[in-house]
Amino acid sequence: MIVPDGLEDYRPNVGVCLLNRQGLVWLGTRAGVGENEPLTAYRWQMPQGGIDEGEAPDLAAFRELREETGVTSARLLTMTPGWLAYDFPAEYRKKRWRGQRQKWAVMLFEGEDDEVDLDADEHKEFDDWRWAELSEAAGLVVPFKRGVYEELAASIAPLAAFVAARG
Repeated sequence: MIVPDGLEDYRPNVGVCLLNRQGLVWLGTRAGVGENEPLTAYRWQMPQGGIDEGEAPDLAAFRELREETGVTSARLLTMTPGWLAYDFPAEYRKKRWRGQRQKWAVMLFEGEDDEVDLDADEHKEFDDWRWAELSEAAGLVVPFKRGVYEELAASIAPLAAFVAARG
């Protein structure tokens, strides 16, 4: 995997923007965030996770989606051509990483809502979920990820509108 200059200190990661047939995006609340922890109001996010050594980003996206949501009925529509990156706040630093660089997969959910299984993997990522307008997502995610969500939403809004129009 080619790493652009300046992003060597960012952990390789994928994010999944799962759209339903109405053009709404899947959001989950992060599990294990107690009400007394900082940033509790910003518990919502889309599925995301690390890319394993030698793993292609599209395959990592399908794996993360399955592990975190139980969803397997999804079709890849597109992936971001480059990396979107954010810095971790000082209190979130992980190992040697300054932040995360992400490839985002935009997928169409082709199943039924009862396919979602938040207990699909032993490492439970989410404890609740819902469909939301794409424009809502950036305001619900932790502030340090907000720029990535805003950039993603701006770039895929026409695709989400197209999906919604086709129903």
